[in-house]
Amino acid sequence: MKEDVVAVVSVSPVRRWLGVGILVAIGVMVLYVAFTTGTEFTARLFLIVVGVVSLWLADKMRRATGLWIELTETELRDSTGVLIARVEDINSLDAGFLAFKPSNGFLIRTKTSLPRTWRPGLWWRMGRSIGIGGVTPGSQTKSMSQIIAMMIAMRDQDSHKT
Repeated sequence: MKEDVVAVVSVSPVRRWLGVGILVAIGVMVLYVAFTTGTEFTARLFLIVVGVVSLWLADKMRRATGLWIELTETELRDSTGVLIARVEDINSLDAGFLAFKPSNGFLIRTKTSLPRTWRPGLWWRMGRSIGIGGVTPGSQTKSMSQIIAMMIAMRDQDSHKT
């Protein structure tokens, strides 16, 4: 039986292509400079590496932002079914102004560590820290963070009763 989705965070096409387009433009400009100026070999090699990495990141962002994030009563996952975090495993949530979090997003700290994963513009996970956001709309991530905060509060309240 499929669980009901409580909240969804998806990327609008305009934000998606703006983010990808900026990375492509940077990559193309850096490669143009690398091949048209008379710089020394190491500088040219550095510029080529930066340009290729920028184009690779643009493609990675293009693929990642085609997905979306779903929150159910038991887990946070992306649209391919990759588990981001279980709700019962979430220790805290930080959406404050000074938090180390993605743009328009929030930071989750879990009780256990999961493998590192990165979906540029959508979400990342390093150990016990998970960042949700990037090129996502702030309204959707704010709603999702408030729902998760409410789920954490209800869970903690239930655990104190027993």
